[in-house]
Amino acid sequence: MADLTTDYLGLKLRNPVIAGSCGLSNSVKGVKEFEEKGAGAVVLKSIFEEEIVYEYQDVLKEASEQEINLDQFDYYDYQIKGEKLDKYTNLIADSKKGVSIPVIASINCVYSHEWTAYAKQLEAVGADALELNMFFLPSEFDRTTAEKEKAYFQIIEKIKKVVTIPIALKISYYFSNLGPMIQQLSESGIAGLVLFNRFYSPDFDIDKLEVVSSNVFSSPSDLSISLRWIAIMGERVKCSLAASTGVHDGAALIKQILAGADAVQVVSALYKNGKGHIGTMLETLEDWMAQKGFNSLSDFRGKMSQARSSNPAVYERVQFMRYFGGTN
Repeated sequence: MADLTTDYLGLKLRNPVIAGSCGLSNSVKGVKEFEEKGAGAVVLKSIFEEEIVYEYQDVLKEASEQEINLDQFDYYDYQIKGEKLDKYTNLIADSKKGVSIPVIASINCVYSHEWTAYAKQLEAVGADALELNMFFLPSEFDRTTAEKEKAYFQIIEKIKKVVTIPIALKISYYFSNLGPMIQQLSESGIAGLVLFNRFYSPDFDIDKLEVVSSNVFSSPSDLSISLRWIAIMGERVKCSLAASTGVHDGAALIKQILAGADAVQVVSALYKNGKGHIGTMLETLEDWMAQKGFNSLSDFRGKMSQARSSNPAVYERVQFMRYFGGTN
């Protein structure tokens, strides 16, 4: 039998398929089911600071309408945050009691001063690692590009000072200097990078004149973005790499490992096909490895990365000349 184990964030995983952060990992029952269905690790649904802020604003608005003394709302702010954190820390602690695979906590903050407070508490209750889901909108006009990029390193540095468990950073591809940025982040002392975030996509309901969501789930075609950058950066970083978005089947899993990924995160495919789809993906991987004569993931990881390619330009934009250059 093939050896599917992999090292990710310094953690030993039984296989490279990680159940990514989503509603399916928002309960102890869900986490246990992921272990039963074969996941190598689970990233819990993110604790979103935005949700806490919006809940506080709703309470504040209601109180204002009722003409309640607003001086007390420092207390409500503290209470709402406390309740959300208590619920999340209980999820971590109870999940750790019920499974043997790594349980990775996920934080999604807007304001930098909140990151460290959350991180300390999540480590304290037993999280095996922290995934920082970090993104600053390109439409944020009051900060320069340099200021936004500097914020990533400032937050990482602050969190490294308060926790000892591995830190992974989940980023977007919205950087003008994406390659160098990935490389610099990998040298910041974090244990891993997840490429890439998936975002809410707005659409318009032209009958109701409302903004609605679209493309909630990724599609197999979304694989190309992360595949390209995993392949480009596979042997140019000083930390683990996980691929995310567009991994819908065993073939996509194989491709990402060939590109250089240590692990992959799967979400949309599990919503569409159920948690048992993890086993199907792993079976495809094992069958393919047997056909190719590979005994372990290390036998072929990065085999098709840019660093090992005889034609590195195939990963760059010049490749489009083949299709749009007008040649016959």
